[in-house]
Amino acid sequence: MSVTEPILVDLVSIPGNSFVMGSTAFYPEEAPTVVREVAAFRIARAPVTNQEFSAFVAATGYVTTAERPLNPQEFAGVADLDTSPGSLVFRPTSGPVDLRDWRQWWSWVPGTNWRHPGGPDSTIIEREDHPVVHISWFDAQEFCNWSGTRLPTETEWEFAARGGLDGATFAWGEEPQHVGKLKANTWQGSFPYRNLGALGWVGTSPVGAFPANGYGLLDVTGNVWEWTATAWSDRHSTHTCQCSPTGNENSGGFVAKGGSHLCAPEYCLRYRPAARTRQTPDSATSHMGFRVAADAG
Repeated sequence: MSVTEPILVDLVSIPGNSFVMGSTAFYPEEAPTVVREVAAFRIARAPVTNQEFSAFVAATGYVTTAERPLNPQEFAGVADLDTSPGSLVFRPTSGPVDLRDWRQWWSWVPGTNWRHPGGPDSTIIEREDHPVVHISWFDAQEFCNWSGTRLPTETEWEFAARGGLDGATFAWGEEPQHVGKLKANTWQGSFPYRNLGALGWVGTSPVGAFPANGYGLLDVTGNVWEWTATAWSDRHSTHTCQCSPTGNENSGGFVAKGGSHLCAPEYCLRYRPAARTRQTPDSATSHMGFRVAADAG
């Protein structure tokens, strides 16, 4: 891969401190609450945008996971497998459905990738300031290698997202999202069939369309899920020593944080700093993005 001078990522310095990580009030994978110590570090003010990712691809010629044909060996036993490149796209249903079956609103669409986030006929023109989506963990790592950054650990990400509000339910405090002025890009309406849009945005929104948190970070709540460097575990470890906080490409998955524009209280109340979800490293969907981090400078 050829390398040219990378873009200058806007990194915010986060002071080191201890904080209470996790929650026991919502989903079991967020428990138990544990006290974690975080060294000072830097994290991007916003998730990586289409414009920034375009610069990376132009400089390196990188081809994302969603732009590569499927490997038939990974789908042994699947009859009439279409190996065309593609990705998962959210499609609203025509009405109420059983929320236990995610396949009713997710569709595999050939020709979908970061350049064509809604399908082969869609485009990112006039969406340059939106977060890039359909990004796998591998893709995010390659961007980090090029830009001289890294993915944040789950602990770093959650500490930064809290913005100094240790123990608060949301990044802005305790007031629910739907009370008063809208605070983040999350689902507005009845999931998965009626979305009125967050400040008019159905799907992703431009970074900075919603208020920053206490550290000046944008979109740590909603808009897109963000990859971390931390390998998935079903519960937080109670050990204070985090000797192996990161995973590798052969792991069973990685932690993603922040929730997305698809999070709705009745289905996915995960637009909170403590919330987390597991994603396999090759996952690339219409609500998966990332932000970068770096050691303290």
